[in-house]
Amino acid sequence: MDYGLWITWYDLRDEGQNEYLSWLHETYIPEVLRRPGFLWAAHYAAVAKGARPMSNREIGLNRSSDPSLPAGDRYILMFGAEHAHVFGNPVPSALNASLPQEGRKMLEMRVGERVNIMTEAARVEGPAAKDYRDGMELAPCIQLGNFNCDWRNEEEMLAWYTQWRMLAMETLPGVIRTRKYASVAGWSKHIVLYEFASLEARNHNFLTHEDHDPKMKDWSERVVRTLTHAPGSSSVACRLWPAPPG
Repeated sequence: MDYGLWITWYDLRDEGQNEYLSWLHETYIPEVLRRPGFLWAAHYAAVAKGARPMSNREIGLNRSSDPSLPAGDRYILMFGAEHAHVFGNPVPSALNASLPQEGRKMLEMRVGERVNIMTEAARVEGPAAKDYRDGMELAPCIQLGNFNCDWRNEEEMLAWYTQWRMLAMETLPGVIRTRKYASVAGWSKHIVLYEFASLEARNHNFLTHEDHDPKMKDWSERVVRTLTHAPGSSSVACRLWPAPPG
């Protein structure tokens, strides 16, 4: 199983973006995937919040005001591994520092880079999982929340994910998988990764899935108010690499 996750959020400088993306997809990712324990990679471009429907809850999310926290969110790069300690020798910063000069030059194009290393706490499959059985290629579309929670509220958050949110994703049309992660290193203590068969499936089904159950909707509102999200969270993004079919 792919229990470990290394995830990087970042923006890019305007000049040389195409060159960077070609290097990332054709050189960097394939070379990193040759390392022991690495299982898959996926690279995403976030959909601008003004270009997709948003719920009032998402608009009103609490977000960190820490000025030291990098705020990149345009691109999301993920590597999956057998477990989180695969990313410990070397750690991501040391691995990137060991690249040849050309590779380090490419990485300097990243702006606002933020990294988390996570371990999987739970996962469920949705109705669309039958088309993505091996789990080694992330979905064409994801929604990714990364946040912290006051320790005094974490038991209720755990109950909510266990008893409601992840159960609801098991039957929501267009859902492939939902994975909940806990941090090994990085600012975000918690990450939730929703995988959808398409952006249209996410936009059409996810935003209204609680409308039939006011009690659960109220519970969600209460839990979400206790969370502090990273800049840009939650992200909705479409996969750049591997390139979607067609």
